Amino acid sequence: MLLEFSVSNFLSFKAKTTLSLAATSIKEHVDTNIFSTERRDLLKGAVIYGANASGKSNFIRAMSTMRRLVLHSFDQSSTDELDVTPFLLNTDTEKAPSLFEAIFIINNIRYRYGFEVDDKKVHAEWLFEASKIAEKPMFLREYDGIEVTKSFPEGKNLEERTRDNALFLAVSDQFNGRIAKKIMKWFNNFITISGLAHEGFKAVTFGMLEDKQSSPTLLNFYKRLDLGFDDIAINKKPFDPKGLPKDMSENLVRQLVTDLEGTVKIDIKTIHKKYNDQGKAIGQVEFDMRSQESSGTNKIFNISGPVFDVLNQGGVLVVDELDASLHPLLTLAVTKLFNSKQFNSNNAQLIFATHDTNLLYYGNYRRDQIYFVEKDRYGASDMYSLVEYKEEGKTVRKDRSFEKDYIEGRYGAIPFIGNLSNMVMERQEKQRSLMSD
Repeated sequence: MLLEFSVSNFLSFKAKTTLSLAATSIKEHVDTNIFSTERRDLLKGAVIYGANASGKSNFIRAMSTMRRLVLHSFDQSSTDELDVTPFLLNTDTEKAPSLFEAIFIINNIRYRYGFEVDDKKVHAEWLFEASKIAEKPMFLREYDGIEVTKSFPEGKNLEERTRDNALFLAVSDQFNGRIAKKIMKWFNNFITISGLAHEGFKAVTFGMLEDKQSSPTLLNFYKRLDLGFDDIAINKKPFDPKGLPKDMSENLVRQLVTDLEGTVKIDIKTIHKKYNDQGKAIGQVEFDMRSQESSGTNKIFNISGPVFDVLNQGGVLVVDELDASLHPLLTLAVTKLFNSKQFNSNNAQLIFATHDTNLLYYGNYRRDQIYFVEKDRYGASDMYSLVEYKEEGKTVRKDRSFEKDYIEGRYGAIPFIGNLSNMVMERQEKQRSLMSD
């Protein structure tokens, strides 16, 4: 369970910026959008808005970068770069390290873990634990070494085994440290995916469709979304070089045969009803998912595996551009899963960036779940929640039309395009008026 994620001096984020999933005292959607732990109430997710190039994707990239460094820094060689880019538009930050920190709960124990890194090495690293209120340090790392406390005995004698470009937590995990393993497992369930480049996640969906327990849930979800097909067929075939194009060069054919020999090709087919002239179903037709279904259908299919995997495991799912290629009602259907007691019994959390303002109207988000990102005149991104936003010193009321106010620029974080926002808002209001008549 995630409480907070913070980043500073990374890409467009210069100052320390924090997204919090700790529920505030506001009272809206208490039964659906929050869950209680022994320590405090937490939010089931957050939605991030902002203009193009405001920094939304950079904040999500910060999350994926922290996850990558935690899970894979041990596997690198001593000469590998860490692929971390600081805020380059200021002389004070361009050569300084980037900071990443997460606060999370595992088995009712709160951990605060973070580090400062540049492209070459780890400058600082820390882990704190709080079983009650007060924190106690587990280890502290700075330039001159690593201090391991009595609360983290698994880290003893590993200080000298830790490379400059490796995280001490990852080293402790490799030596079977009990606490380190718990934290590494938490980061493994801290999933970040792209709503634009989602092809690589369909393998998770394949696995869930082949599982007799999870398959019905996914198929029922597809049917509820009315995607136009009745079933899905998964066909596995061993790689056959005869299927390669005949006009391909011999060198490329040899390379592909070497690379793909022994692999399995997986084809996804959607099953559609076939009708006669009288409208009577007379059989079925298979469509190839990738080439004959829409980009939106392919996206829903590809991301449904990670979505339901996180719902089943109770982790954190972070999605950039969730709404890309999706009808607003499909985006809404995905987000609603996380506020459903039926589908989210394990208190999974969803954080996503979007341009879909309909969710501000239909999504039933609390003010502490809605975040905005915008850049200042110096190119630095800032992020703030709607519950933090003040108008004339007062908090935004819960009965405001968040979508209308946002498009009109009341909360910032939008591109300035003349009076176009007013035209868009007037059109949406007319459509809703017609729907309600």
